[in-house]
Amino acid sequence: MFLGTHSPKLDDKGRIILPARFRDELAAGIVVTRGQENCLYVFSAREFEDLHDKIRQAPVTSKTARDFLRVFLSGASAELPDKQHRITLPANLRSYAGLERDLTVIGAGNRVEIWDTAKWEAYLAANEEEFANTTEEVIPGLF
Repeated sequence: MFLGTHSPKLDDKGRIILPARFRDELAAGIVVTRGQENCLYVFSAREFEDLHDKIRQAPVTSKTARDFLRVFLSGASAELPDKQHRITLPANLRSYAGLERDLTVIGAGNRVEIWDTAKWEAYLAANEEEFANTTEEVIPGLF
């Protein structure tokens, strides 16, 4: 499970060093793709395979499902961390997420999210108060 917030830097070659807490689970390979709110999602290869099994069940007749899958999967890139625990973020994904140098990497349970730090701070500022004041169940049976 991925948890916490980290602040790596993007190097001149478009690489980041994976946070130490995430390395073991991601060592066998990862898939990076577009995420919601213009961040990047990073899945372990195993988690992405499980996700793909669920995705394959989407009805081909649903335009919404087709559109989502096209955008989600067309941007996906399989990567293998190098010996320094770095991964390369493809240029098209860096552009999609507006990534420059300062990044915020968060653990989001079954995935890692990579954000431009300014975008993450704006997102958190816009949503933290609402989170703190949530009075109704958001996740059935849990919160």
